[in-house]
Amino acid sequence: MPEAPPDSSPTLRVETVDVTYGRALSALRSVSLTVPPATVVALLGANGAGKTTLLRAVSGTLRLHRGAITAGTIRYGDTVLDGGDPVAAVRAGVVQVPEGRRVFAGLSVDENLRSGGLGLSRRTRTAQIQESRDRVFTLFPRLAERTHQAAGLLSGGEQQMLAIGRALMAAPRLLLLDEPSLGLAPQMVQRIAEVIREINAQGTAVLLVEQNAGMALSLADHAHVLEVGETRLEGPAGELARTDAVRRLYLGESAEDQGAA
Repeated sequence: MPEAPPDSSPTLRVETVDVTYGRALSALRSVSLTVPPATVVALLGANGAGKTTLLRAVSGTLRLHRGAITAGTIRYGDTVLDGGDPVAAVRAGVVQVPEGRRVFAGLSVDENLRSGGLGLSRRTRTAQIQESRDRVFTLFPRLAERTHQAAGLLSGGEQQMLAIGRALMAAPRLLLLDEPSLGLAPQMVQRIAEVIREINAQGTAVLLVEQNAGMALSLADHAHVLEVGETRLEGPAGELARTDAVRRLYLGESAEDQGAA
């Protein structure tokens, strides 16, 4: 029997997932979320709420941080992702951009980009590499100007561009972004937001962890608020942005601001 073609528009389904680090530290408890095709879903919460842990669970990188899924399931279309295999996640179309950029400082911009396609199969990599580079340079013309420059000599904003570009080299259908605006100047934050919107408009779904709640909610279709490893709130991003709790805790509005609004 011939192998069935992969689902071209899969949905991420995280169902009642528990995660622990070591033997005792509980990081997530019964967390569920769905990321439909070509949507943006935002994860909000304070430091330590479990946002990065959830991205690691989806991307298969938990074991690198001594974490493990102890209950629940994660599926992307027909692909089971809770087995903790990052290569399988990339080949399914799920790619993470970690917090802090983590580019290879001693390699050139071009070498960093090429490293982003190493998780693909050889046949897919050969066919995809030029198309992906063209996409990256269209989104980030500044990287095209610095192709042979060492990544460690780029500014913080340029390194964030490179980290996102490296992830795009794998032609993801679902992009996991962990704090893409962290430590960037306001003008660069605005540019990163524009790029996320462009990437999504091109058909790539995005699961976005972001401390800048205003930016995240402006980009997202749906949002979840995590608190100490559990889901506290979830719903359409526009509706959550109007709730008292989100406006007070994440948008920096006081009771007087809310009353005036």
